[in-house]
Amino acid sequence: MSYGSSSRAPAFGNRTGRRPFEFGRTHVVKPKGRHQVTIVWLHGLGDNGASWSQLLETLPLPNIKWICPTAPIRPVAAFGGFPCTAWFDVGEFSEDGSDDVEGMDASAAHVANLLSTEPADIKLGVGGFSMGAATALYSATCCIYGKYGNGSQFPIHISAVIGLSGWLPCSRGLKTKVEVSPEATRRAAVLPVLLCHGRADDVVPYKHGEKSAEVLRSAGYRNLSFRSYNGLGHYTLPEEMDDVCKWLTARLGVASSRN
Repeated sequence: MSYGSSSRAPAFGNRTGRRPFEFGRTHVVKPKGRHQVTIVWLHGLGDNGASWSQLLETLPLPNIKWICPTAPIRPVAAFGGFPCTAWFDVGEFSEDGSDDVEGMDASAAHVANLLSTEPADIKLGVGGFSMGAATALYSATCCIYGKYGNGSQFPIHISAVIGLSGWLPCSRGLKTKVEVSPEATRRAAVLPVLLCHGRADDVVPYKHGEKSAEVLRSAGYRNLSFRSYNGLGHYTLPEEMDDVCKWLTARLGVASSRN
């Protein structure tokens, strides 16, 4: 496992006067075999990239490089303004909450920057847990539209998206935005998306994960798989990670080291 330095969030012509936030340390899990895929994996609220890199390093996917950045420390409305690592500000962990588009744009741009230096023949993906899953889905919609929420061009092509115990930000108007663009409609129809959610999740309730999948499907995301897990709370478990490995192997054509 290797480590990177911290970096500053792009300001995007900051119109709110907020200071740009500093992203934390990035942890990289190098592929043990031939490099075929690079995935940026985003942690949940209050966590860091190190914890997920340790788990991802154990997966039987030798051809995948995992990049695990750490979110900036910022005040979070859901915690009464208390600062912690967060990809954007949030008051409610659901698709019904208000959307911090500026914060999500900055984090989606960080994802794009991390992937932009990968070799041209490498497939690119993004995934995450909880708020990280929400950020991964937001990055995916930017890829589908070809632009960030502020209108700036989104510079990379994403080949796979994974969201565990998360929700879909900016869901209102998603279908209209896809349908008005033939190119966005085509991209949405083929982008592989895997959403997983525990039925006993008491932080991001199951109904929000299920609703996010429904909204994406109604907007034309035809290559979407939704998995549910009885008794699973707001955490992951081996069965879920096994499903992630099988899905990546099938969708991206990568080998598994499991016998």
